[in-house]
Amino acid sequence: MPRRRTSSSSSSTAPSAAPRNRTPQPVRVRRRSFGDFVKAFLAFVVLLVLVVGVPLALATQIGWPLPDGTPSLDWLQREITVQTFLHILTVVVWFAWAQFTACVLVEVKAALSGVGVPGRVPGAGPSQLLARQLVAALLLVGATAASLTPGLSQLGQSMEGNQKPSVAAAQQTPGIFAQQQEQAAGTASALAEQAGQAAARADGGSAAHGDTKYYRIQPPEGRHHDSLWEIADRHLGDGRRYKEIFELNKDRVQPDGSKLSEASLIRPGWIMEMPGDARGGELVEMPDEAPNVSEQVQQQISDYARTGDHAQGGGGSGAHGGGGDNAQVSLPEQRPAPATPATPAPSTGQDHAATPAAADHSFGLPEALLAAPLLAAGLLGALGRRRRQALWQSALGSVGGRRGMEPPTPTGDAQDVQDALLVGADPEGVRLLDRALRGLAAALAAESRPLPVVYAAWMGGNGDLHLQLAQPAGKPPAPWQLGQDQTFWLLARADAERYEDVDTAAPYPGLVSLGTMDDSRLLLNLESVPGIVSLGGSEADRTAVFASVAAELATNGWSDRMTITLVGFGDDLTPLAPNRIRHLDGFEDLFETMSAETRQRRGALGAAGHDSVLTGRTGPAQHTRWAPHLVLLAAQPSDEDALRLAELAADAGRLGIGYLVGTEGTDLPGAAWEMQITGEGKLLAPLLGLELEAQTLPAAQQRAVVELFTDADPEHGPGGSDGPGGASGTANTPPFLVDISEQGRPAVYARLVGSYEIIGLDAPDGERSALLHEALALLLLHREGVHPRVLSSALWPRGVTADVRDALLERLRAWLGTDPDGTPRLTTDATGRLTLAKSVVSDLDVLRSLYYEATQGRGVGSRQVRGRLLTDALVLVRGPLLADRPEGRYRWLTHEIIDAQLPLLVADTGLALSEFHLEKNRAEKAIEALNAALRSAPADERLWHELLRATHTTGDTDRLHALAADLVGRSGARGVPPRTEALLDELLPTWREGVAAAG
Repeated sequence: MPRRRTSSSSSSTAPSAAPRNRTPQPVRVRRRSFGDFVKAFLAFVVLLVLVVGVPLALATQIGWPLPDGTPSLDWLQREITVQTFLHILTVVVWFAWAQFTACVLVEVKAALSGVGVPGRVPGAGPSQLLARQLVAALLLVGATAASLTPGLSQLGQSMEGNQKPSVAAAQQTPGIFAQQQEQAAGTASALAEQAGQAAARADGGSAAHGDTKYYRIQPPEGRHHDSLWEIADRHLGDGRRYKEIFELNKDRVQPDGSKLSEASLIRPGWIMEMPGDARGGELVEMPDEAPNVSEQVQQQISDYARTGDHAQGGGGSGAHGGGGDNAQVSLPEQRPAPATPATPAPSTGQDHAATPAAADHSFGLPEALLAAPLLAAGLLGALGRRRRQALWQSALGSVGGRRGMEPPTPTGDAQDVQDALLVGADPEGVRLLDRALRGLAAALAAESRPLPVVYAAWMGGNGDLHLQLAQPAGKPPAPWQLGQDQTFWLLARADAERYEDVDTAAPYPGLVSLGTMDDSRLLLNLESVPGIVSLGGSEADRTAVFASVAAELATNGWSDRMTITLVGFGDDLTPLAPNRIRHLDGFEDLFETMSAETRQRRGALGAAGHDSVLTGRTGPAQHTRWAPHLVLLAAQPSDEDALRLAELAADAGRLGIGYLVGTEGTDLPGAAWEMQITGEGKLLAPLLGLELEAQTLPAAQQRAVVELFTDADPEHGPGGSDGPGGASGTANTPPFLVDISEQGRPAVYARLVGSYEIIGLDAPDGERSALLHEALALLLLHREGVHPRVLSSALWPRGVTADVRDALLERLRAWLGTDPDGTPRLTTDATGRLTLAKSVVSDLDVLRSLYYEATQGRGVGSRQVRGRLLTDALVLVRGPLLADRPEGRYRWLTHEIIDAQLPLLVADTGLALSEFHLEKNRAEKAIEALNAALRSAPADERLWHELLRATHTTGDTDRLHALAADLVGRSGARGVPPRTEALLDELLPTWREGVAAAG
């Protein structure tokens, strides 16, 4: 896939950064005052006393405190005297002196070398701070003091302020720290001084290169890693000025050949040009002014100096928009095309938006959902599950005449949204993503390797999956490969398709789609962000992004379980996933809830011996613990609340807790990643180098989606309060009733229940026959009408051009022909949807109509009519729906609930006919009807219960025992269901003995 493009619009829309140091600036050398010399003299005296005087005093006054010989048991029994305590104290002083001397040597070496963060002497916090202050004061009057020593303004700072431990550089975030409030007062003056310096630079002309300052990124020591924030804090006095350093060095070639394109990720050995007012002992001027710097480093700095703005023709990004190979979140590089022609890969769901057919016009469908394949697939799958649940709950209501057999047909915006979901959904992409991630987790667990921290996933237009890691994690397990660098793991589409389902926990359930760049879709791992993700923009635009994120997290197919807390919005989104989504009214409720959960998770991780939720997910408790908790806070919190939230989120990435917080354009304390949504639908993240086509769920579509889920809920949908007896509700009426009289014989009759047959039409030519048959089947299953985009995406999942689609529709119209009165059998209604004439009928339409007439129509008042209609209905059942459909076609059936409706309809017909026969004590006829229904609905427990009762009425105990044995055999390892077992105990108390004998 192509590398990320860098456009001028990106920079123009980004927040204004500090002016770049476009010409080298002279180093400001402060004249030494008499006070400086006094301080230097006093520092020298103190160092001389502590380093030389202390050991001399100990040696001359007390002597060597340790015993001359090897201690014996008698030595332990001697009386403890004052001299013993003096010797012990002397040993402690000797150790303290040795530690302090080591600190002095480390600080002197760091100051004289000119580069490098001073090493840490174990356990020497206060001692090393004192040594640093004394060495700095002594060297302040030296020849190279201005460029080699920390300023005196830093001498009073604590050890934590100068060497504050931090997480890995890939996780270091420029946000709120403990000293945030203390620095707030000085920020305004610092910014004013910065503005003045910028004006001076604009008026002052250029200076010699030899006066420009540089800093070399130091390698990590233990848990301490360099970051632009800490560098700005040490050398500019304010960590928030890290953006100035970033702008000065953005996209310039580093000594290792890579570039700085994200402020959050830097590498040891890189060189940073510093603003003109930078100061401190770790800074280096040009090589001729830094004799203590090695020749190699001098050459590197000299080469780097020639890549400044003047060498780049006025600045700006490189041709490729910065080194995506080292970016924290960057677009993967395109894999080389195969040398030999390859078979086209199946659709990733993104093809729809890229095809000419999709580009010509949208037919009025919501574009936001058409361009969100993973979100649409999740919503469509969840909606299907909700409708199936409603069907089964309705099936438990009563034998016949109940509501719920036919779910309500959506209209208006809800119908448009449902069509958009059908067109845009990419269930295959969701399946491959889920299998790939679980397969990776299983492979790493088999190698006893931990899960790497993943910041983002990119799904390319060619189907490849790129995982962007927070830091290199070695070679990935096969079939994964290393991508463009050590922080990218790549899985080709062909390799992903070979993955099988594995029994392991979802490793990265917090991934959620944000939008697309070029032809790649970005999924950000919210739970791995080391802090807060902020989103700026207008309230309506922010809410649209938040709704999209919440809906996808609630319904996605690559997570097992999670909690999504919505604050300040989304109280109507709960129907999407009541078990996942919860809504809180305000920040106080959020803070109380998340404070308790943060403490609980820290304690649980410590008790389990895990350092993060990622290691916990690969352990024995993977299926029950460490599920992510993602918080979406739409409205910007107050300043006080923002500080509390930042402190709460400081350890969020390790605990599996993610925060997405809305802002109104101002900086949010503690924000690790800052994004902004524009009115044109662009999602901008300047520091991350991203400019995406944002994925949104606008308010109108959000309401329509919720309406679809609410209508599918048997408790809250239309007629939901009717209960089992609500037979008169409109929800129980089939969408299309057939005239079942002799006069209603159709012109075209299609048999769908069983093998697919068409009566009344000539067979089309072989080349187009399969497509025409499939199109007709789709139209027959949706008598309310089918949107042309839905029909097109069903027949060509990878997309198709408009002329091919229109040509097929014309062939379909010609094949179906016209009625005797000249009316076309395929027409377009007022909404633009394709509908069939009433003269085109399927056996499923007839089956529904017969059952409806028998239980709610003419059969209600005539027992004879009811029996004849139910018998005719059961005769139509020849097997499952479209039993002989070719492999690879009719994939759109996975979105339908007809596979759940048809068995229930057949079971209801069999139960009603059995009841009809048992009313006249015709047990054998009832058994025959039930057995006929069981052939198409073998899993329906109600049929087995009625069969047991009908068999019991025959009085044949052996036959009842045989049926019980058959039931036990079908139940397998799961055992007989409790209600069936209770019924057997009632009808045949000795059934267990008979089953044992038969076994």
